[in-house]
Amino acid sequence: MKSKKNLIEQLKSLPYFNKNVVYQLGKSYDLTNTTIDTYISRYLKSKEIIQLKKGLYVSADFLNKNQDDISYLFYLANVLRTPSYISSWTALQYYDLVTESIHTITLVTPKITKAYETKVGNFTYQSIRKELFSGFFLVKDRFDFFIASPSKALFDLLYFKTRQFRGVRFDDIKELIIDLRVDIDEMDNKEQKKFYKMIETYLNKK
Repeated sequence: MKSKKNLIEQLKSLPYFNKNVVYQLGKSYDLTNTTIDTYISRYLKSKEIIQLKKGLYVSADFLNKNQDDISYLFYLANVLRTPSYISSWTALQYYDLVTESIHTITLVTPKITKAYETKVGNFTYQSIRKELFSGFFLVKDRFDFFIASPSKALFDLLYFKTRQFRGVRFDDIKELIIDLRVDIDEMDNKEQKKFYKMIETYLNKK
């Protein structure tokens, strides 16, 4: 069973992995895919690895060392569903524009809406039209992740809260922001202008 122990030691260094990665690592120990499948089942049972979703895992050791790092959680969020970017409440909290604690990590994707409840955290992916899948950038950190700009994060929040601005007029926007308790005055002036321009452009196209 030395190979089983050596294999898990290698997996501990990875931020996440899928079965194909484990199969490749197993070849150096002359392990068959069937044996690897058995090992994975045992690792899961012994809680040495944690399933993020079907076929995607992280070692408990790596998670314990990094779960307090927000960049790691955001990085995993991008990995769970690709393409996607951090947005809405989660991004606004990241920018200190809301005071409430946000427990679910919210992302935007051009794919269908989906949610994952994992031992790492809860992740919600909201579906947006492809032409609106924009306004995000890559943050270089210990773990890199994609996140909306402050203006796009607020746009996305209102977009989903109002069901794509159904029945909303431009004059209603400030009141909506107040109701949601978003501190837009703390947002950079350029970002505020970008936000209102985004709203105006969208409403004029409706």
